Amino acid sequence: MTTNAWTDPELVAKRDRLVELIRSYGRVAVAYSGGVDSTVVAQAAFEALGDHSIAVTAVSDSLAAGELEEAQALGRQIGIRHRVIRTEEFADPNYLRNNPDRCYFCKSELYGRLSGLLNHLDADVIVSGANTDDAGDHRPGMRAASENNVRHPLQECSLSKADVRDLAKAWGLPTWDKPATPCLSSRIAYGEVVTPEKVRMIDEGEQWLRERGLRVCRVRYHKGDLARVEIPLDDLPAFAAPEVRLELVKVFRELGFKYVTLDLEGFRSGSNNAVVPTDLLQIPSKVLNYKS
Repeated sequence: MTTNAWTDPELVAKRDRLVELIRSYGRVAVAYSGGVDSTVVAQAAFEALGDHSIAVTAVSDSLAAGELEEAQALGRQIGIRHRVIRTEEFADPNYLRNNPDRCYFCKSELYGRLSGLLNHLDADVIVSGANTDDAGDHRPGMRAASENNVRHPLQECSLSKADVRDLAKAWGLPTWDKPATPCLSSRIAYGEVVTPEKVRMIDEGEQWLRERGLRVCRVRYHKGDLARVEIPLDDLPAFAAPEVRLELVKVFRELGFKYVTLDLEGFRSGSNNAVVPTDLLQIPSKVLNYKS
């Protein structure tokens, strides 16, 4: 933490409110991905509780390359105890079916596993990194959180994504401006079966794009091994230039994609939700037969 980081009284008040709330929970296990939200919660938990807090990172095929190592480095910087567990959402047919509530089954696996480990982790409560901006989005995982008595301290303190980034910057967390990094399965169009091979293709495609200087990008998988590549609009001309475009197509076909497209609308977070009728987003998976 830098010397003059906490000169804003309003930011100090937000920090203190968050730390005190987490202290009131007792011993906590933070569902910790290494993203900015859960990292801020981990930092606050460690300040509130010290070794009575622990960060737990779930690893599965849907985790992008490099994310675990970054989470581990951040955990060491904070000083919090850190545990890595393996989750098995890919063994659940409901998850693989990839209906719009796929995330419910993923979070059920995560929170159910954490609930069973609480005693072993010396923790009483699971806490998440959900902030107030998440409340208006399509988040079936929040239902799984409720079923497992997960607390959301950022939401309970009325902290938005912007507040979280301000706190992360003041705490000297290097990922304060890190773009959102949802799981790789979220790139697969609803109705297309999730497989380890598809998420590998997506991961390696996004790595290739980031190696060419893109901070934010998405490789969306659609039926027929089609890649819909989303990048910021300002970068579209460079990637549509013949030499880059030809290399992109060559690399993506080597990864397993049969068709490669650049999305002319550019990068949009959660764009796969746009094709799902609103009234279907909350219908339980067992009655859905949605095809993209």
